[in-house]
Amino acid sequence: MHVHYRLQQPLPLDAKLQLDGFTVLHGVSGSGKTSLLRAIAGLLPGHGEPWGGWPVQHRPVGYLPQGCALFPHLRVWQNVAFALDGSRLQRRSRAMQLLDELGLAGLADRWPRQISGGQLQRVALARALARQPQLLLLDEPTSALDPVTRDDVIDELLIGIRRSGVPALVASHDPHLATLADSVALLADGQVIQQGSPAEVFRRPVNVAAAQLLGISNIHPATVLGRHGALVELDCGGLRLRASPPTELGRDSEVRVAIAAEAIDVEPVRNGGPMTLVRRRREGLCQRLWLRSAAGVTMQALLPPLARNDWQLGDMLQISVPPEHVHLFARNARGAIPSAGRAPMQTTAAGMPRPA
Repeated sequence: MHVHYRLQQPLPLDAKLQLDGFTVLHGVSGSGKTSLLRAIAGLLPGHGEPWGGWPVQHRPVGYLPQGCALFPHLRVWQNVAFALDGSRLQRRSRAMQLLDELGLAGLADRWPRQISGGQLQRVALARALARQPQLLLLDEPTSALDPVTRDDVIDELLIGIRRSGVPALVASHDPHLATLADSVALLADGQVIQQGSPAEVFRRPVNVAAAQLLGISNIHPATVLGRHGALVELDCGGLRLRASPPTELGRDSEVRVAIAAEAIDVEPVRNGGPMTLVRRRREGLCQRLWLRSAAGVTMQALLPPLARNDWQLGDMLQISVPPEHVHLFARNARGAIPSAGRAPMQTTAAGMPRPA
């Protein structure tokens, strides 16, 4: 399903995207994700396709707002039946069928306060499916949940949505949810700046805004020093990096580099080194290091559980990054010079996994 909507209020937006199964619309708070969903549902004025100009009650969409919005004074089956027409018996029968399809039949007579967050989401999904929609719209389904509950809710929603066979557009600022989608659309500056499978989008962000949305913390200016076969060598604040751009970059070209913290290997050096460890932090079983070069460039490295973890503040270290994880962007533009291909660099510490 192709979607193209234009809005002027509450913020200018001109968004085009292709819906493929479970599609996550990923963007920061205030970027227009909720506004786009509400415009598609007919709850905000907007122009576009599909269903542009249709009355809200005639649009074949199922809308799940933040917080599920179940009626606390109605039982589970009554919440689902609220969206249905017919006699009470007919409505209860259809509601029970929908609940059974989502594995919730045993909860039919409970009150919303008596079921879990994941179950609440599935009841809201059953109510949305009661209208036999052509599209599901979910607004921040995990925003108010703790990490453990969040994972359970995501699993339950994915199962329910994929079982229904109805395409879904899910607004979220949660990168974890984006990794589980069939397709990810990045929203920034009032438009969709990139869309593709999670593997494609996370592996190759198209510009700095996309890299920032994906949580890439290391974004710095760099200068092209020259070529080494298919690779270019870069100077990034005294650090030497290599990348594989798809287009010709001449010597002294000014670019920006973006490197995920997970892509950096850290190794000790003797007799001084290019980077000094200035900060460290535990993140569960992992360890995040902040390393600063003599020129003042700071890089973050996120080390996995089995990596060496006895570094001390002030240690002199060196980093290595595979060329395919050094993303290149034009220095003074939003456009990108995306890295491509794989090529060997220097040897990295044994056992250090690479991000997909």
